[in-house]
Amino acid sequence: MNKYRKVIKPKEALVKDDDEIRVTAAGSVSAYISRAAKLFNEMEKPYLTITATGNALTKAVTSAEVIKRRFKGLHQVTKLGSQEIVDEYEPLEEGLDKV
Repeated sequence: MNKYRKVIKPKEALVKDDDEIRVTAAGSVSAYISRAAKLFNEMEKPYLTITATGNALTKAVTSAEVIKRRFKGLHQVTKLGSQEIVDEYEPLEEGLDKV
């Protein structure tokens, strides 16, 4: 791998909805609960979406469970998906192929 360099691809600009909570591994569950309270009480949203990937999945599940218990009358709809990530490497020397 010393003869190859990873190609940096530009990230797609994703639009975040007002009713979406994006959970990260570094964030705190209490902050997500506070955001949900703001969405339901102040902004009067009828639903919210919690999204997470990788190590943040456990925090997303914990947040969803706490939100369900704190705000009565909510129902949970769970959707799982997958995202394919392809890394591309370019050669540093002549005569080598792209990987």
